[in-house]
This record gives sequence, structure tokens and C-alpha cells, in this order.
Amino acid sequence: MTTEENGAVPARLRELPSRLLGQASTHAQRLVSEALNRADARKWHYAALVALEESGPASQATLSGRTGIHRSDLVAVINELAERELVERAPDPEDRRRNVITLTPLGRRRLHRLEHILDAAQGELLAPLSPSEREQLTRLLGRIVDHHAQGDPVMEPDAR
Repeated sequence: MTTEENGAVPARLRELPSRLLGQASTHAQRLVSEALNRADARKWHYAALVALEESGPASQATLSGRTGIHRSDLVAVINELAERELVERAPDPEDRRRNVITLTPLGRRRLHRLEHILDAAQGELLAPLSPSEREQLTRLLGRIVDHHAQGDPVMEPDAR
């Protein structure tokens, strides 16, 4: 039995927001990863598909900026999505050295399936909260992320 299981964790630790956020983040990442793994997907697949649906076709560099996926990692993600015919990669007519990535109809259907899966994972994560508490938590976390992302080249405010 761990100290947390028997309630011996000191109150000051149980009340540290940074510790609570870290524990919640670990749990959230596990829930999301497990749910996506069951669907043979990864979080970066979802991020790329969402970015393409919301903002349209993009170069790999632009897509990297929209998703926060490092360019070298994005190549592997695009390869996986292209192999599954979820995206198409074609030379940019304006600059043949660059590729443009486009969401396919199959990719759009896959995205919608992944959204249902993620909605369920979010529901499981936030189960103890009421709908209004869920909205409040999301707003507050967004404010924290936005505040600390200001001027941070690694994390732009919208690259959550």
C-alpha cells in the first residue's frame, strides 16, 4: 500500500496546485493514450487531423506550427496518416520544394470517430465534476497555459 492509498500524504503536498496538476495530467495522458491506442491512433494523429480540418490544407512547416508537433516528428505522423489514406501529400503548386498536406474524406470520418473516443475519455477524466465545473476548469487551465506561454517559443498560447 502506498502512502497515498493509506492517507498518509502530508496535507501540504495534497494541497499543492502544481502537484495536483501534475497528477491530473498524468492521469489524463494515460486515459487519452489508452483510448486512442484502442483505436490504433495517437494524440499526434488527432492533432494533425484537427488542424487540417479547422484551417485547411497546409505545408508541413505550417502544420507543425499549428499543432506544436516538432517538424521531424511530424514527418512520421504524416507518413502514418498518408499510409492510411487519411491525408494526401502533394507538391505545393507555388513552391515545388514544399509539400501541402490535405485532409481526405476518409480522414474527416476518422477524425470524427476519434473525437467521440476523446469525448468519452474527457468524460471519464472529469466524471467527478458537474458540467459547469468542467467548463470552469477548462477556462482556468486555459488562462494558466496562456499566461505562461506568453513569449515562450516552445509553447504558443494556442498550442495546447
